[in-house]
Amino acid sequence: MRTESEVIDQLLQFALADERVRAVILNGSRVNPNVTQDIFCDYDLIFVVTDLRYFLNHQEWIKRFGELIMMQQNDINTDGEDEYIFLMLFMDGIRIDLSFRRAETVNEHIEDSLSKVLLDKDNVLKRFSPPSEASYVTVKPSADEFHRNINNLLWCSTNAAKGLWRDELPYAKFMLDIVVRQNLMKLLSWYVGAEHNWSVNLGTASKWLKDYLPEQLWYSFERTYSGPAFSDIWESLYTTIRLAKEVGQPLAEKLNYEYPSHDHNNVLAYLGKVRDLPKDATKFP
Repeated sequence: MRTESEVIDQLLQFALADERVRAVILNGSRVNPNVTQDIFCDYDLIFVVTDLRYFLNHQEWIKRFGELIMMQQNDINTDGEDEYIFLMLFMDGIRIDLSFRRAETVNEHIEDSLSKVLLDKDNVLKRFSPPSEASYVTVKPSADEFHRNINNLLWCSTNAAKGLWRDELPYAKFMLDIVVRQNLMKLLSWYVGAEHNWSVNLGTASKWLKDYLPEQLWYSFERTYSGPAFSDIWESLYTTIRLAKEVGQPLAEKLNYEYPSHDHNNVLAYLGKVRDLPKDATKFP
C-alpha cells in the first residue's frame, strides 16, 4: 500500500504537469485533526480545472494512479453542471474520491471547513481557515423538527408492528431498520449534541456515536438491531421506543420543548396489543 505522502505526491505531480488543472484541494478525514488516521481513510480531493469535460471523456489518466478494483462515477447530464466525481478503489487498498470542478465557479461552491489547499497555480482560491469540523457539528433542532421527528418514529413503529403481525418481514424490517432508525439516529445525535454544547461531529451515519453515548445507552442502542427472528424484531422495536424516551425526554427538558409522553405510552400499549393479537383476528381488541 502506498503511503500518504506517495499518494499526495502522485496527485500533485499529475496536477502540476497538466495545464488544465489549476488547483488542488484536499478535504475530508485526511485533514481532520480529530480523526485517527488508518489504512481505510479516503483521499478526498478536488481538482479545479479549466476544461471540465476533458477528464470525463478521456479517462486514460486514471491508470496513472494504479490498477482499479472498481470505480463509481456520476456523469454530466446537462451543460449547466459545474462538477463531477470519480470514486476509485485501487488494488493496493487506496481509495481516491476525486472531484473535478470548474475554475470559474469553484469559489462559489467550497464551503467545507475540512479543506486544505495543496496547489493554487493562479492564486485565485479564497483563503481557508485551518481545517476544523465546523461544517459537520450536530445542529440544535427547532421545536417543530424535534416534534416531527419523534412523531414519525412513534407512528412508523406501528407500521413495523403491523408488518410483524402480517408476517411481512421485508416491510417490518424496512419500517424498523430504515424509517424508524433514521428518526432514532437524529434523536441520539441531538442528545449527544446537547450534552456537548452543540460542538460534536458524529461522522457519517453517526459512526462515532459509541464514543459519546454513556455505556448503558450504548448497550440499549446495540439491542435495537436484530436478526430475522420475529421475536427478536419485537424486542428491538420495544427497545427502540424505550430508548427514544430515555434520551428524548431529558433532551426535551434541556431544550425547553415537550416530549409527547401521552403518544409514547399509547403507542407502547398499542404495540403490546398487536403482538398478542391472534393471527386469525377479525377485530382489534
